[in-house]
Amino acid sequence: MASTDAEITHRFRFFDVYKDGHVVLHFPAVQEIPPSDDPVTGVRSKDVIISSEPKVSARIFLPKLDDPNQKFPLLFYVHGGGFSMQSPFSSQYHNFVSTIAAKANVIAVSVDYGLFPSRPIPACYEDSWAALQWVASHSDRNGPEQWLNHHADFQRVYIAGDSAGGNISHTLAARNGTIGLPGVKVVGVTLFHPYFGGTDDDQMWLHMCPTNGGLEDPRLKPAPGDLARLGCERLLIFVAEKDHLMVVGQRYYEELKKSGWGGSVEIVENLGEEHCFHLFNLEYEKSVAVMEKFVSFIKQE
Repeated sequence: MASTDAEITHRFRFFDVYKDGHVVLHFPAVQEIPPSDDPVTGVRSKDVIISSEPKVSARIFLPKLDDPNQKFPLLFYVHGGGFSMQSPFSSQYHNFVSTIAAKANVIAVSVDYGLFPSRPIPACYEDSWAALQWVASHSDRNGPEQWLNHHADFQRVYIAGDSAGGNISHTLAARNGTIGLPGVKVVGVTLFHPYFGGTDDDQMWLHMCPTNGGLEDPRLKPAPGDLARLGCERLLIFVAEKDHLMVVGQRYYEELKKSGWGGSVEIVENLGEEHCFHLFNLEYEKSVAVMEKFVSFIKQE
């Protein structure tokens, strides 16, 4: 008889699961580009290792210095990709974060977290929190990365992410509100087209997280208590009309307003646009508008 190992038992948006348990992703691995110095904007970038086991790394972006002692707000960015693909080292994310670093005049840390299937959920949450704690360890100006020691203003920290990264960014803000980050003030959080439970993708997330708590898992369905104690002052949400995740972004906005959280929240809807459209063409007028809104949110005192 022919082997049944080739039989697909689960077909999800981003991958297929076979009877023998192996997983095949639908999308090819992204091509990574090296860090660089941008001669036009003056933004420099470098890669750092945060942890060797498990391996957690990041790309750091430093805007043009007008003063050798200049301090910048800090942006901690979490890329998207369905918890299973993409990287801060891909051209898509490198170019986006570098552009924001230049426009908002921020030092940015773009985290590379563990991806399914090699590292199932909750690796993405744990790696991102470890990276944010690593960033916070520089607040005494004695951390391992000199760009952060010399140029980061730890009283003006922002967290942002898109899609799966928006989901992870929420969990980071919730942990900050519960556990805290010594020496750090998280001013604002931005969620671009965030993923949460309530769509056809729920079963995919549950499969990626073997230790899940079901459909009520607070990482999938944000808990009222977590929303009420989000560790930031301001929150900005972007949604897109043609994105199947728009409904969960809107629901998050409504639930946050009802939670008793004391901060301010704003939602921006882009009509006629698809999921994370702003990442695919940074010169498109609506992409420019999204970036300008994000930059304004960071620069708002």
